[in-house]
Amino acid sequence: MIDLGHLLGCDRERLVAEIARAIPAADRGQSHASVIALPIRGGRNAALARMATIDPAAYARTRNHVAGAVTGLSPWIRHGVVSLAEVRDRALGLARRPDEATKLVSELGWRDYWRQVHAALGDRIRESIEPPAARPRSGGSPRMPEDVLAAVTGMECIDAFVRRLHETGWLHNHERMWLASWLVHVRGVRWQAGADWFLEHLLDGDPASNHLSWQWVAGTFSAKPYIFNRENLEAFTDGVHCSRCPLIGNCDVEGDYDELAARLFEPEAVASAREPLRIRPAPPWRPGGNPAAGLRRPLVWLTLDSLSAESPAAATHADAPRVFVVDPAWLAEERPTLKRLAFIFECLADVPALEVHLGDPVEVLAARARTHGCDHVALAETPCPRIRRAAETLAMSLPVSVIEWPRFCDRSRVKDLGRFSRYWSQVSGSALEPTA
Repeated sequence: MIDLGHLLGCDRERLVAEIARAIPAADRGQSHASVIALPIRGGRNAALARMATIDPAAYARTRNHVAGAVTGLSPWIRHGVVSLAEVRDRALGLARRPDEATKLVSELGWRDYWRQVHAALGDRIRESIEPPAARPRSGGSPRMPEDVLAAVTGMECIDAFVRRLHETGWLHNHERMWLASWLVHVRGVRWQAGADWFLEHLLDGDPASNHLSWQWVAGTFSAKPYIFNRENLEAFTDGVHCSRCPLIGNCDVEGDYDELAARLFEPEAVASAREPLRIRPAPPWRPGGNPAAGLRRPLVWLTLDSLSAESPAAATHADAPRVFVVDPAWLAEERPTLKRLAFIFECLADVPALEVHLGDPVEVLAARARTHGCDHVALAETPCPRIRRAAETLAMSLPVSVIEWPRFCDRSRVKDLGRFSRYWSQVSGSALEPTA
């Protein structure tokens, strides 16, 4: 167990240097200056400032355009600095009419849906959920191409997307879809390789939204694969990339959907032969069963899903000691970059009286609970299978209680998570109701 408390409260320049020293695997040739210059800052105040700029009507009109009025809130939502319910309430409060917020709330619904699927399937989201909806003519490379990683493919749009991902850790959703589609369907890269690459860099890196979105593009968790074409790119970027691309008129994404589908996939579709996908929602998560009655002194465990003093466990037990654990297994699996870690530590710096340790979560939490005289551990609900496994192990010797997030929607009637459309038809009415 290594104490990383000295990383909290540093200015950005010192923070980046200290993270590179404490977690050298994150320092993979990145320019420290570029990380220091990132405009996105972690923490509750930055999230609230961004949330104040929401324009639900403009979002509904322009969200598909790369320069549209998107919220940019995904890094803070992913880490529980603001909740889905809180953003929904803000959007409804800013809308002149409730229907103006419908599109924004439905996009929040996708993130809620991905989390429910993750809770139901656990680590299985890292493997194809269904056979491909269309059989690719070629593909299956388990590695990212070197020309892509170096942003020298010759396609102006692709190289611009890659540079921005590496430099800023954020892309518009359309840019993510275009890049993923081109990699999987044109370059023949396995979707897992691309999804893992995204997860290293994205400030909002979340296995649920990230890996399941890649599967949606690949056609392994959707009715058909998503195909990127130049017409779509030009429409939603005002042609900014194509106008200066040497490959215009002769690139890999020329043609309409049917022309590209015929070029990229075998004639016979697998989709028609697939059984309708059914995914049963997971039951409420209670590590080790319900905690014993009479527990009085919790140790609050903040996780990657709850990096805020306003997250459920921390807010419920405002005077309890708090611990965040940097898990070496997570570092090895997701390989977060300096910019990702800098954002995370800036969020943590907002949490009063927080301890941060590097080590195995079960060992660290058990030791800190003994030191503080705590009789149980409390954490916010999370779909993360790594956190859930650690909590189940911990619960064998120390009670663990799970605190639910503020309600975003009523899922009591949901019996199947096989498709978002089915899910949303069951919960959309309640999702559009503000918190009482």
